[in-house]
Amino acid sequence: MNKFIAILFIVFVSISANAQEVKKDGKTYEVKKEKIFLDGKDVTATLNAKEKSAILERATKISEQIKLQKEAEKKAQNLEKEMRKAEKSIKKAEKAQKKAEKELKRKEKAQKKFEKASKKFKEAQKKYDRLKRKGKLSPEDDAKWLKKLENLKEDAERAKKKL
Repeated sequence: MNKFIAILFIVFVSISANAQEVKKDGKTYEVKKEKIFLDGKDVTATLNAKEKSAILERATKISEQIKLQKEAEKKAQNLEKEMRKAEKSIKKAEKAQKKAEKELKRKEKAQKKFEKASKKFKEAQKKYDRLKRKGKLSPEDDAKWLKKLENLKEDAERAKKKL
């Protein structure tokens, strides 16, 4: 794209340097507004109407080409700007997508931790209830189990908060 603009600029400069020079019958006329010059001298009055109109018509065509060239250059610049904006928006969208994926992974990890902690707590609670029912817990073991259950419950609550 940059090469295209550089080439376009070079063409534009070369055309604008010869902008109002018209070649007719081997002579190079220079047109400024409605006056025609040959070798720096005003020859508008010496030319007949047909030659004058032909030279002015060619000068008009050249100026139209210059205008078209300028418009093409502006369009090229606008396209380049739009491309840069599009690239920026694509990068921004990719960044947002990565952020969303990262957040999703974090939430899934928190969900798994919560489920794991809840499962551990429920299993430990069942085991404690079973041992207590069978009468296999001494008062010392009972205190240890209660403390263990409390810790597991806190772990599950922490995981839930993170979720």
